[in-house]
Amino acid sequence: MAEQSAASAQEATQRADQRPDSAGHLVELRNVSKTYPLDPRPVLDQLDLTLSAGESLALVGRSGSGKTTLLNLIAGLLKPDTGSVSVAGRDLGGLDENALAQFRRQKLGIVFQSFNLLPTLTVRENLAFPLALGGLADDGRSDELLEALDIGALRDKLPEDLSGGEQQRVAVARSLVHQPELVLADEPTGNLDLENAHQVIELLVGQCRERGAGLLLITHSSELSARMDRTLSITEGRLLPSEPATDPARALSA
Repeated sequence: MAEQSAASAQEATQRADQRPDSAGHLVELRNVSKTYPLDPRPVLDQLDLTLSAGESLALVGRSGSGKTTLLNLIAGLLKPDTGSVSVAGRDLGGLDENALAQFRRQKLGIVFQSFNLLPTLTVRENLAFPLALGGLADDGRSDELLEALDIGALRDKLPEDLSGGEQQRVAVARSLVHQPELVLADEPTGNLDLENAHQVIELLVGQCRERGAGLLLITHSSELSARMDRTLSITEGRLLPSEPATDPARALSA
């Protein structure tokens, strides 16, 4: 009986660790600071940030202001010097590297500036890869996303046969294919013309809102950031007060 009680208590603790925090935040950073060895100045300085499920947030700031560092902390690719990072109810500081990798596969969709496509896999195989890692069936979702981004005809090509803009759209499709709870997109439209940039942002925002997923977007474009629910500016390691976007529904239809 005692063993059963202990097991039940352990299971309850594990379930509690999986739940979102009581405030309903999908992402919560508290008192987070980060420095790099060759520069004594903090890249992030006692920073607080929250992001709710279903919310889209644009992060803007000059090059070197800490935007990508912040995204990498939320992805569990970096650890803060001080403070805590919680995503989907999990304190990332309490996870080892294997647990972090599994967490990213299950919960996150990430669009890197360098795309990080697997060079020996075709476009469609690059999308199938995260599904296979998670033991998920495709059900035609890969083709649906590729068509939505006007790159369906490229499904059998290798990344080296694609332009930078085409690779970028493949990376966006890959970030969404496994229906993550949080999408982190680092300049996902940097290699795209305005028309394709709008198409990508509409897909990202639409897919996340439809499923109640969070979206954190790094961008230099004020026009694209206006499509988010909130915009934060980062400067000298601190976040400036959020600015409400113009009506998101109107912005998306513009």
